[in-house]
Amino acid sequence: MSETGFPGTYSTTTVTQTATTVTTNIRFDPSYVRTIPGMLKIAIMVLNILGFICVMVSEVNWHSRANWFNFCAMGGFWITGILLAFYLFHVIEKLYFIPWIMLEMGYCGLWCFFMLTASAACAAQGSLFEAWAAASFFGFIAMIVYGVDAFFKFKAWRAGEIAQGERVRTVQKSETVGTPAY
Repeated sequence: MSETGFPGTYSTTTVTQTATTVTTNIRFDPSYVRTIPGMLKIAIMVLNILGFICVMVSEVNWHSRANWFNFCAMGGFWITGILLAFYLFHVIEKLYFIPWIMLEMGYCGLWCFFMLTASAACAAQGSLFEAWAAASFFGFIAMIVYGVDAFFKFKAWRAGEIAQGERVRTVQKSETVGTPAY
C-alpha cells in the first residue's frame, strides 16, 4: 500500500540577501581613532617612531643592524600613517573594490616578522648600547601590536567583513506545511 504524502509534505525556503552600503565621497571622520583598529595604528606609529629615535641617538647609528631596524621602523611608520589617513578620510571606502582586509593582514603579518628580526638584531647588541636595548623593547612591543592587528584582520576576513562601510545581511525564511493526504 502506497502512502503518498505521508507523514505530510513539508517545505522550507531560506533566502539570504547581502547588501553592502558604501558612501564613496571623501570626508574627514575623526571617530576612526576611537576604534580598536585606529588605536592599534596609532600605537604602532608611536612605537615605531620611539624605536627609530632610540637607534638614531646611539653612537653607532650607522651599523647595518641599526639600518635594518630603521628601515622596519620607518617603513612601518609611513605605511601605517598612510593607511590611517586613508581610513580617516574614507579613501578605503571609496576604493571598496580593493581587498583591504587581506592586504592589511598580509602587511601586518610581514611587518610583525620584520620587527621580530630587527628587534632581535638590536637586542643582541643591547648590552653594549643602551639605546639599542630600548629600541629593541619598543620594537618587540610593536611586533606584538602588529601581530594582534594581523589576527583581528584575519578574523574580519574570515567573517566576510569589509574594511570600511556597512554590510547588512537579511535572512528571510518562509515555511510551507502541507496536510497529509489520506
